[in-house]
Amino acid sequence: MSKQSDNPADPFKKALADATKVMANDPELNVSYSVDPSGLSGDSMRLPQVSRRLTRDEVLLTRGTADALAMQRRYHNEVLHARYAPPGDMARSLYEAMETARCEAMGARDMPGTAGNIDAKIGHEAARLGYEQITQAADAPLSAAAGYMIRHLATGRDLPPAAQNVMELWRGFIEDQAGGTLEDLQEKLSDQAEFAKFARQVIDDLGYGDQLGDDPDQNDEDQQDDADDGAEEQPDPDSTGQDDQDDEQAEADPEQSQDDTQDSSEAQVSMDDLADEELGEEAELPEGDAPLEPPPPAPFSEADPNYAVYDAQFDEEIPAEELAEPAELERLRAYLDQQLEPLKGAVSRLANKLQRRLQAQQNRSWLFDMEEGILDAGRLARVVANPTTPLSFKVEKDTEFRDTVVTLLLDNSGSMRGRPISIAAICADVLARTLERCSVKVEILGFTTRAWKGGQSREKWLADGRPQQPGRLNDLRHIIYKHADAPMRRTRTNLGLMMKEGLLKENIDGEALEWAHRRLISRHEARKVLMVISDGAPVDDSTLSVNPANYLEKHLRDVIAMVEKRKQVELIAIGIGHDVTRYYQHAVTITDVDQLAGAMTEQLAGLFDQDPRARARLMGIKKVTG
Repeated sequence: MSKQSDNPADPFKKALADATKVMANDPELNVSYSVDPSGLSGDSMRLPQVSRRLTRDEVLLTRGTADALAMQRRYHNEVLHARYAPPGDMARSLYEAMETARCEAMGARDMPGTAGNIDAKIGHEAARLGYEQITQAADAPLSAAAGYMIRHLATGRDLPPAAQNVMELWRGFIEDQAGGTLEDLQEKLSDQAEFAKFARQVIDDLGYGDQLGDDPDQNDEDQQDDADDGAEEQPDPDSTGQDDQDDEQAEADPEQSQDDTQDSSEAQVSMDDLADEELGEEAELPEGDAPLEPPPPAPFSEADPNYAVYDAQFDEEIPAEELAEPAELERLRAYLDQQLEPLKGAVSRLANKLQRRLQAQQNRSWLFDMEEGILDAGRLARVVANPTTPLSFKVEKDTEFRDTVVTLLLDNSGSMRGRPISIAAICADVLARTLERCSVKVEILGFTTRAWKGGQSREKWLADGRPQQPGRLNDLRHIIYKHADAPMRRTRTNLGLMMKEGLLKENIDGEALEWAHRRLISRHEARKVLMVISDGAPVDDSTLSVNPANYLEKHLRDVIAMVEKRKQVELIAIGIGHDVTRYYQHAVTITDVDQLAGAMTEQLAGLFDQDPRARARLMGIKKVTG
């Protein structure tokens, strides 16, 4: 058999790579196909892997991704992009989404054949993110809606249903706030610098002007103004050349300066009147009772806009290595290892079992005794022994093992002190190293508060006269033990921090879960898993003493509902002696802390199980008894 027939997808891959180089106007571009996230890196482009089956969905997604990245390569200048990029998170997300839409719209205008392919890519991504099920604007990302809006207005094309749903939820709000700016869209598309300024104006219109940072053109404009009319603004008695030039210009057109000033004043009055009219009119709310305008600054909670925090300035998000000296971390880590030496063997055996299950799904597997495919050399002896025996072929079996990131969110409250926190730390350590060996990135986070029974925020509340319903009244401490991109060998000592006396205090689970979720959805991996390990309901005495008794618990339920509804992250929880099944849809409760390693291993293994029935059985487990 010819080499070309070994993999039916090879001719398609080659043809697509050649076409992509032409569209990108870059003959030196290196196009590869990988299970890693698609994207551009230097002179290399990664596209989604294509299986031997060449299904219609695979072909459309790969073509759409190739076309979108080729348009980015052709029309996008990274230096210009960085020059105008805003520093704020929400503003940056809006800016990135609009620039991506500009490149894709340019492709649809100059190469109409790319439009349908990119639609398929957009539809696939929007469906994967669960955009079709969203019914309220508050649950839909504004940045995605803005990007979809730019592409729709620039091309006049309808979007795929899931993307259209997100755009329509925010459309009324975007048009009300930035409709005037959007009218200039077509004029700005072909000039990236002009479009970047246009995008910054849209961001300002939408209420995020405080995240734009300094105007990158301001210094240039100031220098130009100084060159043009510096003498008029700052006359120099020792230099008459500029004065003479200004006098000559005034004599040549004595009314120009006055007219310009008058026009400027009239324009300003007109804009002020327009703003007054817009403020006076009651704009139509986006579908789903979303807020009329995004609150600047961002709300304390996306899940519950009524959740309040009295003063967040004392909260901290801090790497573990900043809470103790390196020598102390080494000592604490040694203490942790010594304390759990008898348990490490059992945990390691479970971790090895998990590793085998994960690696078995990454390894190549084959279907034998097929009528066509690759000749099975292992069965040629049968043909030699009996020439009437038909030839046997084999076909590679497709496996689904998407690039994945796992976040372990550990309760660092005082009730975890002792054996529970020790076992949680060592399990996180062993599982992180195990998953790394299977090319799964792991982030380890912890949450507690900076003080018992209220910290500086409570003191400020007391000094302010004890206002009613103040909201959360303690200072959060969110700890990063290990970043997802950091290797475990460099961060293993950080887990010893959990042994530090005085670290574990109170727990405000809702805000911690929302924090971990925000970090996860900003990752590029296709699959995101969040595992929460806790031993009780959220408790903070200072907060609960001056708010409703269910204040923190209600917020936790709201955050869980938001995460599970959006479906961007797979959420599972393990409760230690505490029934977390009443909060989380996928959860397991253990009655003995020694079962934690087994529960974590089985839950993670269940998420990667190819057999949906086996996975359903695992995810259906609600309680493990001793």
